[in-house]
This record gives sequence, structure tokens and C-alpha cells, in this order.
Amino acid sequence: MSESRSSSPVPPNVRRVGLIAGWGRYPVVLARALKKEGYEVVCLGARDHADPALADICDVYAEKGMGKFGWATKFFRKHGVEYATLAGKIHKIKLFDPWFIWRQAPDFYTVRFFAAHFLRRRSDNKDDSLLSTVCRAFENRGVTMLPGTVFAPELLVERKLLTKRAPSASQWQDVFFGWKLARDMGRLDVGQSVSVKNRAVLAVEAIEGTDSAIRRAGELCKSKKFVVVKVAKPQQDMRFDVPTVGMGTLKTMAESGAAVLAVEAKRTLFIDKEETVAYADAHNISIVALIEEDVDNPATEAEFEAQSVGRLVPGVASSTNAE
Repeated sequence: MSESRSSSPVPPNVRRVGLIAGWGRYPVVLARALKKEGYEVVCLGARDHADPALADICDVYAEKGMGKFGWATKFFRKHGVEYATLAGKIHKIKLFDPWFIWRQAPDFYTVRFFAAHFLRRRSDNKDDSLLSTVCRAFENRGVTMLPGTVFAPELLVERKLLTKRAPSASQWQDVFFGWKLARDMGRLDVGQSVSVKNRAVLAVEAIEGTDSAIRRAGELCKSKKFVVVKVAKPQQDMRFDVPTVGMGTLKTMAESGAAVLAVEAKRTLFIDKEETVAYADAHNISIVALIEEDVDNPATEAEFEAQSVGRLVPGVASSTNAE
């Protein structure tokens, strides 16, 4: 048994873990991490979202639409799953398809838990509200929902400059400006990212997602070289909707003309980090992972610039460049 498994909140006698998989690379990466830790993985993929590769990675795999929570909870219990985790994105924009609910053919258990959302009476449809209800639906039948980072803590990015190039002085001002705005947007559960140029907001992420918000910023900012800031919500529940970046994010930034990506250290998932950082360096994009105390702190700029010099200039070493 690995050290990370022995120190997790999952009882040591648990051999199976459930994985509820949405869209993106994260469910695949997490499934592999679970297998590496020695767990049997029982995966339930969201139809039209989950990567088909999960069927070959997981011990048990099934797909269902998003209206079958009664079936899903019974599926996990049938396979002896007492602990499960959520991974991947659900395209929330589908909620606004006028026939969405009927296409999902919700079972009675789903209606019981989500009626307040469907009927728009006692609850709203913010991400936290919907995903909290998802967790309650599973926990009501004895399946405890845990953060994916319990099983793969190495995916959380550490505080540092990840690329060779650090932001310029003006870009740091945009990072700090954007950080405070993104934090406020997260507090309202609107979105996780903002795009900024010269301390003016180009785009705020909402239901469309990070990539679409970045593309919109690129369309509006003809001079390019804008800054993207993505942070966790102040009230972030690490069981779901954790900020995630990877190759898809960086490719969108490169295509849109963005120059800097700032994320929150220890509260952001970084998928395929080595490949993604190499891509960023090749496209002259800076990636920094910060903590709240770094914002508006001149020492932050100096520290990260020293790391950059240590990487760009052969033979130049810095105590802040040590990892």
C-alpha cells in the first residue's frame, strides 16, 4: 500500500472506489491514479460526456444519462462501493435545452432530489447548489463522496513559476487585478476565471466555461497578450468543481493570444503538467501558481523573476529557483 493511500480518509480495508466521470481528461487521469493506488475502480460515465477510454481503465464501467440517479446509486451499491468521487465537467448549458429534462427521462429518485431545481422554486441552479444535491443523492444511499485530490494529491499545483518566463511588471498588475475580481466572481458562484488587459476586464467566465471565455477575450482584445486568472471559490468544496487546467486551456490561450495564466496554488488541478508547461514555453506563455498572500506583494514579482532568470540564463542560480 502506498503512503498516499495509507494517509487518506478512506478506511484501509476499502478496496473499491466509485468514479462518476464527466467530460475531459481529469476522469481518465484520476482513474489511472486510483488503479495505481491499488483500488478497484467502478466507474459511472455521464452519457455524451465521459471519455470512452475509461472503459478500458476501470474494472467496471457503465454509462447513463443524467436523470438516472436512482439507478446510479443502486449500481454503486450492487458493486460494493461505499466511497466515490466526482471528476470532470458536465456541460451545464444543456440545462437550457427546452427538452433536456424529458430527454434525460428522470427516475423517481432523481425527481425527489432535483424537483426544487427543475421547478425553480426553493433552490437555484448554481454549480454549488446542483453538485451539492448530487452528493446528497448518493450519500442518502450510503455512498460517501470524497474529493478526487484525496486519491491524487499530486495533481494539485504547488506555488511557483512553472514556465521559463515570468510575467512582465504590467502583467503582474493585471494578475493581481484579475485575482481579486475572479475571487469575487467565485464568491457569487458565477465562474472561476477572468481575462484582463491593462487592468480592464475583457471577459468573465460564466456558464460557457473557461475556454469559451478566453476565446471571447481574444476576439475583443486585438492587441492580444492578455492575462487569464483562474482561482478557486472562497467557499470551494473540494469534492467538486475544483479549478482545472491542462493542455486544452493552454491551446485555447495560444490560439486566442493570451500571454499569462495565473492559477491558485494547492487549490487547482493541473492535468498533464509536464507536457502542458513545455507547450506554454514553446508559445511564450507564462504560468504562475500563487496563494492569496502573493497578491499586491512586490516580493512576489521579485521572487518569480529570480526563478525565471535562473531558468533562462545558463549558470545563473537562485535560492528561490530550488524545487
